[in-house]
Formats: sequence, C-alpha cells, structure tokens
Amino acid sequence: MEEKKYMNPYLAGFLLGLLLLVTIFITGRGLGASGAFKSAVVAITNTIAPSHVASSKFYTEYVQEHTDGPLKNWLVFEVIGVVIGAFISGLISNRLSFKFELAGKSTKGIRIFTALMGGALFGLGSQLGRGCTSGAALSGMAVLSTGGLITMAAIFGGAYLFAFFFRKLWITKG
Repeated sequence: MEEKKYMNPYLAGFLLGLLLLVTIFITGRGLGASGAFKSAVVAITNTIAPSHVASSKFYTEYVQEHTDGPLKNWLVFEVIGVVIGAFISGLISNRLSFKFELAGKSTKGIRIFTALMGGALFGLGSQLGRGCTSGAALSGMAVLSTGGLITMAAIFGGAYLFAFFFRKLWITKG
C-alpha cells in the first residue's frame, strides 16, 4: 500500500499564518468558524419561529446586525470554502475515504457518540467563550491577545487532561 503524503507541517503553519495575516488585513478581523454556525442557527430559527427571534435579545441583535441576512455573513462562505477545500485536498492526495478508523476498545457506536458529544460540547464552549479555536485562540494569539493565549493554553491543557481518561478508547496494546 502506498504511503499517504501530507504537507510539511512547518510549511502548512507558515501558509496558515499568511492566510490569517491577509484575512486580518482585508476584513479587519481574524478567522473563525463558530460564527458561521451561529448564522445558520439564527437563519433556521428565524424561518421556523420568527416570533421567538423577535422576542429574544440575542437573535434580534444578530438579525439587526446582519440586515442582508445571517447566511450572507462572510464566515458562512469561509466554512463552505473549508469544506470544499478539504474535500478537494483529500481527493487530490488520494486520502478521501468514508470509513471508520477504529482501535482499541472502540466501536462504531462509541466513535459516533463521542464525535457527536465532543462536537456539541466544543460548540457550546465556543459560544460561552465567544469564539472557536480559530477565532479565539489562533486569531487571538496572532494579535497577542491575552485571551487568545489563555484560550490556547486551556485548549491544550483540556485536551491532555481528557486524553488521559479517554485514551483507552483508541490505543491498543501490543
């Protein structure tokens, strides 16, 4: 089987830094993904329950801020571009597959459940923390924000803490 090639991580990090610099220069703010999901939630809620949106300060302020519609927020297009780019990258590098990678005591059910729970908890945390890893940590660190540095330390610290307790789900002995 042919070994899968990946981009040099130093080059990838450098290119990500350049992308972040260009984004800050053009838009006046950094990268982020959680804002796109917030826009989608507001748009769906506004379609399904407009009276709820009208009675909620959070939704009302967001709709007023995005007068041309929440889905026309540039972050929505950023996330769409990331998904399309990831698909094309996987296709070009022959790494595109739709299979579950299982190890240790993990099963498909455990893998799906932990992925959904992890995503939900991370989404909740990104709203409580006013941004996701790319917005709060990466973009925050790029402008030397104390909050960005603390966020990045908390993300890595939390990951190490949780990895200790959940590692048996994916590590095999032998």
